[in-house]
Amino acid sequence: MAAATGDVSPGEIEAYFHGVGLAGGMSYAKMFLVDSGSMLSDENIRTLGRVIERYALTGKIGPVAIVATTDEAFRQAQVFASAARAERPLGVFRTQPEAAGWLVRMRRGDLPTDKASSQSISRRDEHRRN
Repeated sequence: MAAATGDVSPGEIEAYFHGVGLAGGMSYAKMFLVDSGSMLSDENIRTLGRVIERYALTGKIGPVAIVATTDEAFRQAQVFASAARAERPLGVFRTQPEAAGWLVRMRRGDLPTDKASSQSISRRDEHRRN
C-alpha cells in the first residue's frame, strides 16, 4: 500500500514504480491512497499513465486499486485510469475496505480480470459517492 498526501510530483510517483519494479513487485496487487486532488495536473496524470504502459511491456502488472477520498482526487484517479491502458485490472474506490475487498476477490479469481470489467467497477463507485 502506498499513500500520497499533499503535492506529489510525477517524478516521485515514477520513482516509486521504478523501486517496485526493481524489487520484483509489479505483478503483485497494489493499493494507492490519494487524499488530495491537487497533486498533479491532468496532463501529468496522463503522462504517468503512459509510464505505467511502459512498465507493462516488461511483464505482468498486478491489479491496482486507487482509493480517492475527495471528489477531485476521484476525478484525477479516473483520468489516470483512462490514460494507463496497460493490461491489468484497475479499480477506483472511495474507501479502503471496498478497495481491499476488490483486490482480494481479484487475487482469488472471483472477478473477471479484463480492463473493461474493472473500469465498470470504477463507474459504479462514482455513482455511489454522493
